[in-house]
Amino acid sequence: MLFQNGNLKVRKLEEKDKYLLVKWLSNPLVLEYYEGRDNPFNLEKVEKGFYPPEDDEVRCIVEFNDNEIGYIQFYQLDDETKKDYGYFRENVYGTDQFIGEVEYWNKGIGTLLVSSMVHFLFEEKKAERVVMDPQLRNTRAIRCYEKCGFKKVKILPKNEFHEGEYQDCWLIEYHK
Repeated sequence: MLFQNGNLKVRKLEEKDKYLLVKWLSNPLVLEYYEGRDNPFNLEKVEKGFYPPEDDEVRCIVEFNDNEIGYIQFYQLDDETKKDYGYFRENVYGTDQFIGEVEYWNKGIGTLLVSSMVHFLFEEKKAERVVMDPQLRNTRAIRCYEKCGFKKVKILPKNEFHEGEYQDCWLIEYHK
């Protein structure tokens, strides 16, 4: 297990979890903001996208009350991305996450997850900033992130190709 905060546990992705990812990433409600409803995942696509032979992302499963409910990944930003975002010498991490079991939405679990991950990254990885880039239209997620202390930095125009068009995103950050 990577960390635990009360009933919330985050553990590294295992081979058996690919079936959960297929389930979650074929649900149009989840796909509306993560990957796109026109981009459902099957087993082959999950294996290719979430189980690459080698990269720097740490992929994890989120559990709540011992139920597997979602996914989170974190990664240290590379120099090119840091430069694009306006960071230079700092130790900056990014995260992406979703709750795949929709009955767990709107219960404060996302806020608990994000704030717990931020704490983990600052304490264990010595992050100086944590950033995310949610789509402007994803107001529910942005409210969650703001509750966790993230601040809007700037709009990233046409930052993410989603459902057939480029979407503007917010660069948001958390720093102490």
